[in-house]
Amino acid sequence: MKKIISTNNAPAAIGPYSQAVLAGNMLFISGQIPIDPKTGSFAGTTIEEQAEQVFKNIEAILTSCGHDLTSVVKTTVFLNNMENFAKVNEIYANFFKSDCPARSAVEVSALPKGALIECEAIAYLND
Repeated sequence: MKKIISTNNAPAAIGPYSQAVLAGNMLFISGQIPIDPKTGSFAGTTIEEQAEQVFKNIEAILTSCGHDLTSVVKTTVFLNNMENFAKVNEIYANFFKSDCPARSAVEVSALPKGALIECEAIAYLND
């Protein structure tokens, strides 16, 4: 069974994809960029501000399903500059405090709308 997940507390999809898809107990969250859903604009210009918003967006999608970040089992972080990794890691640690998910981090040449960071996540929703 597949269910499309959507919340107004995270940015709407900017293309032909869903914010998240629930398949059984697995939630696949599409890559989130630092758009503040209240304003429709980037949450800031620094990597710290953008990373903070990205993880808030992921958290909002999980909350809409009645779960939180502790359900996340895997993240993939895309950075436009790997030199920002340490700063992103500090922000990441504020959201994932213990039993952290598996993670990959890669540098890419460009991200949607010129974002500095994008992150996708997979969560296991064990009710």
